[in-house]
Amino acid sequence: MGKRGVQPYISFNGNCNEAINFYKDALGGKILYVQRYGDSPMKGMGPDEGIMHCTLRFGETELMACDNPGHDDFPLHVGNNISLSYSSNDPVGAESIFAKMAEGGKITMPMAETFWAERFGMLTDKFGINWMFNCDKPESDHAKATS
Repeated sequence: MGKRGVQPYISFNGNCNEAINFYKDALGGKILYVQRYGDSPMKGMGPDEGIMHCTLRFGETELMACDNPGHDDFPLHVGNNISLSYSSNDPVGAESIFAKMAEGGKITMPMAETFWAERFGMLTDKFGINWMFNCDKPESDHAKATS
């Protein structure tokens, strides 16, 4: 099952690969996972070589990142390119927390099933902080989706 907790998530304007390699070298980290748009069911949503999702580890800390797909719905500028990602193995609990966090804020992607998650959603809370909520699919379902 996926890791539970909150991790930082950074979106880049097409230079995610360069950034993660810089951070890896500068901070002595390790790249754990990289999936490119062209190698995913989201092919065509971003440049084929663009990073759809990656995870880096620095000691006990994990950082996640991606290339912004470039849609007008998600324009990036300094300050809105960092989100906090809440991960859980409990879909009902994740839905409940999502609803509480959305109060007074703005839902940018309602909680729904995706090819990688049982539930995934995004919002900006009432303080202007971007959040992503991810509830992994059970291992057997995830293995089927990625094979």
